[in-house]
Amino acid sequence: MKDFKEFLLRGNLVEMAVGIVIGLAFAAVVTALVADLITPLIAAIGGRRDFSALQFTINKSTFRYAHFINEVISFVVIAAAVFFLVVVPVNKLMERRRTERDVEATTRQCPECLSEIPVGARRCSFCTSEVAPARA
Repeated sequence: MKDFKEFLLRGNLVEMAVGIVIGLAFAAVVTALVADLITPLIAAIGGRRDFSALQFTINKSTFRYAHFINEVISFVVIAAAVFFLVVVPVNKLMERRRTERDVEATTRQCPECLSEIPVGARRCSFCTSEVAPARA
């Protein structure tokens, strides 16, 4: 029982549960946004009052494609919101916090003219000033 209690109270498990709950609530908000605002706007442009009633029938089978369109719009809105509100800010934050030098870098900036010079250069080819050797 003690191990189970530790498992439940582990930080990453609780964070994941909170993330799932917030994600579900966010999905409900986006679904309402699409159903109550975006869908009627598309329906108004298309000339139909009730966009959700769009369908067609083939051999007595009804295809309600409006629901699919709503779900696609919901997915795009959620993906855009996650990208612009989570991914972009986290990437910018991680880029700011990065302190180590890029290992793959083959160039560096000249301290005098700020042009790109090879890492091993001792003199800038643009302004011809002497440059201190690159730190290892």
